[in-house]
Amino acid sequence: MITPYGRDNAFLMLGIASCLILVAFTPVPMFIGWVTGCVGLVLAAFTFWFFRDSERPLLPQAQADASLVMAPADGQVTEVVALAHHADVGGPATQVSIFLSPLNLHVNRYPASGIITSVRYFPGKYLMAFHPKASEENERSEFVLQTAHGPLVFRQITGFLARRVVYKVSEGAKVSVGTRFGMMKFGSRMDIVLPATASIAVSVGQKVVSAATIIAQLQAERAA
Repeated sequence: MITPYGRDNAFLMLGIASCLILVAFTPVPMFIGWVTGCVGLVLAAFTFWFFRDSERPLLPQAQADASLVMAPADGQVTEVVALAHHADVGGPATQVSIFLSPLNLHVNRYPASGIITSVRYFPGKYLMAFHPKASEENERSEFVLQTAHGPLVFRQITGFLARRVVYKVSEGAKVSVGTRFGMMKFGSRMDIVLPATASIAVSVGQKVVSAATIIAQLQAERAA
């Protein structure tokens, strides 16, 4: 199944792939027909793979424990860094960054349940997604989520290949952990910024799966 967040690009790519495959059945030199047919098949296969909308069942533990922060994307943890201060979490914070390669599932899910208090979009550069300054300089969307155990921030960040973030999120919306909210098109990055009191459950180099991998646990004393 192709995700609705990417159907515009997917249908265009499938149209191009179909045209390339059809060339193979026209009176062209055999070599040209063989090349265009193969390129068309590869493009079609990549399109179905990249824009797939695989199910990611929510970890049962997360259904029972609202303090758990789940991975919002598939990928690999590239950073777990301390921040001296982050205004949206009201003090010291920890940032966890997840890098998505073009082969990862790119549909994104909410990392926790709560109320969306801020939705921001920033135009910017297209540095490599794993670049340390990508969080500040790349094109990105940024969301503040007020949970039952305090605020957290999550960001969709474009990369060198990713040129567009897609999201259906609005301020004031009540959201549930593990549900879809958007996607990033082609290799990209997702950041989660948590209060420094949160217990981080992942480490650099670890592979994570959206809605299934625990990123952190928020401390109960931050409850509203």
